[in-house]
Amino acid sequence: MKNILIIRPSAIGDIVMASPMIRVLRRHYPDAYIAWLVEPSSVDLLRSNKDLDELIIWNKKEWRELFQRGRLLLLKHRISEFSRHLHTKRFDLAIDAQGLLRSRWLAWLSGAGERIGFESKEPGRFLMTRITSKGGHTGIMGSEYRHMMGVLGLDTEGFHPEIILSEEDENAAREILGELQTGDRYAVFAPFTTRPQKHWFEDRWIELAELIYEKLGLQPVLLGGKGDFDSALRMEKAARVPLSNLTGRTSLGQSAAIIRDATLMIGVDTGLTHMGAAFDCPTVALFGATCPYLHTAGQRTSVIYNPMTCSPCRRSPICNGDFTCMKSIEAGHVLNEAMKFPGVL
Repeated sequence: MKNILIIRPSAIGDIVMASPMIRVLRRHYPDAYIAWLVEPSSVDLLRSNKDLDELIIWNKKEWRELFQRGRLLLLKHRISEFSRHLHTKRFDLAIDAQGLLRSRWLAWLSGAGERIGFESKEPGRFLMTRITSKGGHTGIMGSEYRHMMGVLGLDTEGFHPEIILSEEDENAAREILGELQTGDRYAVFAPFTTRPQKHWFEDRWIELAELIYEKLGLQPVLLGGKGDFDSALRMEKAARVPLSNLTGRTSLGQSAAIIRDATLMIGVDTGLTHMGAAFDCPTVALFGATCPYLHTAGQRTSVIYNPMTCSPCRRSPICNGDFTCMKSIEAGHVLNEAMKFPGVL
């Protein structure tokens, strides 16, 4: 293989879990040109990885806006321009690590002679030259990506996520934490994600913040996007202990740096939580409607998952908004799991 394209444009957590593919491919093809096709919002996770030769930025948002505004000729020009750029790379292999129609189309658009992707209910199988299963749910973080590397005949020993941070993001994170006066010991909370059925409840986060501060002496820091600010602000105001609200204030790379150096990471099924596991930071992951993994390559991640008869419901909850699986997780249980990690106390 001379030129290889990895296609996993979005979903922070999945990019984190798919990241070991870079090292596996580089180990087997040391002289290959390896590129990753990604959306702008996730660039920070990959831009400092020296095993990647190029990040190919796919501006999906712009394409969608052009379509919605009826600017079809300009959209066609953008697509042709993007395809020409891909073809100049002469990819031998395109790896669709997403399994959607659009990712299969991007693989086809690349012109790669071999195009392998995940089996799914999505249309567009004809766009691929090879379809593989995800290998079954093994309960191990990133197992589907490891399975795909195995299907390609590659050795997957030491398959664990790898996020390389830029010096710029590291320095910015230190400056932000210095302003908060957290010191060297702090806890990161990641309460927010895209689907309400994956959320834990605000009152539970407030209770946990007070326990973490009083029992462990750790100042909790809230991370999230701009859209999470109102919820974070309610928690910050209601907590009877210092609860630092950084939602919407940090870039993805800065958030990653803050997580890497945290004493403790606690979060729901969201990309920031998966970063904690990737860095082998002491992490407690709270799963309910979804359960992407039960075990990680490191030894410092604890998964709390209380499955119900309807679990995992994923995108189709039947509990009428009660979210019983997440409600079953008590703040005291989370604290007890956190206290099991050496160095947290």
